[in-house]
Amino acid sequence: MRVTARGAAPTALAPALVLVLGLMLSACDATRTADGREAAARGPAAASHPETGEAVAASNVVLDAERASPTDIDLHWRGGGSGSSGHVLEFATDASGPYTVLRYLPAGVTSYRHPDLMPRTTFHYRLRAVLGPVSTPVSVTLPAGELTAADEDSSHDWLPARTDPERTVPGTPLRRTGAGAPTAFKAVVKHANGILFTWTDHASDEEGFLLEARVRKGSGYAPVSVLDPDVNSTGLITLPTEKRGSYRVRAFTHGAPSNVVRLTTGDFAGQ
Repeated sequence: MRVTARGAAPTALAPALVLVLGLMLSACDATRTADGREAAARGPAAASHPETGEAVAASNVVLDAERASPTDIDLHWRGGGSGSSGHVLEFATDASGPYTVLRYLPAGVTSYRHPDLMPRTTFHYRLRAVLGPVSTPVSVTLPAGELTAADEDSSHDWLPARTDPERTVPGTPLRRTGAGAPTAFKAVVKHANGILFTWTDHASDEEGFLLEARVRKGSGYAPVSVLDPDVNSTGLITLPTEKRGSYRVRAFTHGAPSNVVRLTTGDFAGQ
């Protein structure tokens, strides 16, 4: 199964769309980098729970939360140390879980807005580091123009994620060695908005793979697709404006959870 790298809950559209997405994401969130760029709009800070998240555990990542509106929650964090390739933000509506992935976030992002939530509901949040080696990147240039009728009618059997035994070798434990980066990472252009990626899997204990893209000049890599363990082939449907980009794939595991914060939403905005 594939989910979007940016979460299984309603959030913003990823920069590249996977044709088999199970859930579309709304464009109502914002992130903020460590230097303050793309800052999420935040309402006034409040003095106590339920307006401000209450920490119930501790870790090297300190997660905080506050209500930006009755049904929007802003999350922000600090710390985390070195070695992390990013974070995965998770939420639950019960203290005991289960937790659901909200979004995979690249390194350097330190805030996130969870918008349009159910009113009068308590949400629990935690953050985990994403750890693991990455492949050598490849550059891709797609043909100009839109999909042709022939492209649309052609078979897209290359698109679903799959495991090819010929590209799987005896694995290396990521947690113990830090080795096990995918190799032989290749991209094949299938049509004006379609790319097939393949690689050789060298990891034995990965929790999955992240397909990462850099599609704007000067930007960093960001996850665009989350893939199951042992996958070594997947297709991607890009946005029409994403004609050039650099891509790479990461075998990853998760670090220990951060502190958990909980916050209760109010009534619908305007009521």
